[in-house]
Amino acid sequence: MKLLEGKTALITGAARGIGEGIAIKFAEHGADVAFTYVSAGSADKAKALEDKLTALGVKAKAYQSNAADYAASETLVNDILKEFGKIDIAVNNAGISKDNLMLRLTPEQWQEVINVNLNSVFNITKQVIRPMMKAKSGSIINMSSIIGEIGNAGQASYAASKAGVIGFTKSIAKELGSRNIRCNAIAPGFVETDMTSYLKEGEAADKYKAGIPLGRFGSAEDIANVTLFLASDLSSYVTGQVISACGGLNI
Repeated sequence: MKLLEGKTALITGAARGIGEGIAIKFAEHGADVAFTYVSAGSADKAKALEDKLTALGVKAKAYQSNAADYAASETLVNDILKEFGKIDIAVNNAGISKDNLMLRLTPEQWQEVINVNLNSVFNITKQVIRPMMKAKSGSIINMSSIIGEIGNAGQASYAASKAGVIGFTKSIAKELGSRNIRCNAIAPGFVETDMTSYLKEGEAADKYKAGIPLGRFGSAEDIANVTLFLASDLSSYVTGQVISACGGLNI
C-alpha cells in the first residue's frame, strides 16, 4: 500500500543523510518529490538522488536553493508550484551545527545556526501555507532534535534553534488547524549521518550508546518512517506534536 499516492512533497536539505532517506521513502510511497540542496559541491549527489527517485516511478526534481534566504525560498516555492502544480507536504529538514562552548562561541557561529535551523523553517512555511490554505489541506513537518528538548553542553546554538522549531511548530498547528493544515515536529536522537560520523565508533560512541535504552544509534530510515507517518493520512488527527525518535534517550 502506497501511503502518499498523488501527493507532492517539498523536502529541504535532502541531498544526503536524513533528508535523502525521507525523499526515497516518500517516492517509494508514490509521492512526487521536489527537494533542495544548498552548495554546488552537492550537485552531483542531488542529481544522483533525482535519478534514483525518478526510477521509482515518480516525478522528482532537485533545486539548488538556500532555505535560510527568504527571497530564495519564495522563488523556490513559486518554481515548484509551476513545475508540480501543488505542494501537499513540506518537510523542513535543512540544518547545520557549529558546536562550541559558550566561552568560545562567536556571534557569527550563533547567527549561522539560527539562520539555517530556525529561520529556514519560517521562510519555507511562510511560502507553502498559501497554496495549502487554498487546497484546505497540508502537512508541515519540521525537523527538530532531541537536543532541543534536553540541551547539551557545547551545543547552545543548536539547542536554541531546535527548541525554537518546537515552539514554532505548536504555534502554526494552532493557527492553521482550522484550515486542515497539520504541523508537527520530529526530534531525532543520535542518527548515523555525515554530521555525526565522528560518533560511529570508539569510546565516544560507546558512551552515547550506553545512555540509549535501545542501545544503538538511529538510521536515516528510522527518521524517514516517522516522517512518512506524519505526512500520510495515518496521522490525520495528529498536529502540534513532537515525536522524539531517539531510542529512548529522553526517558
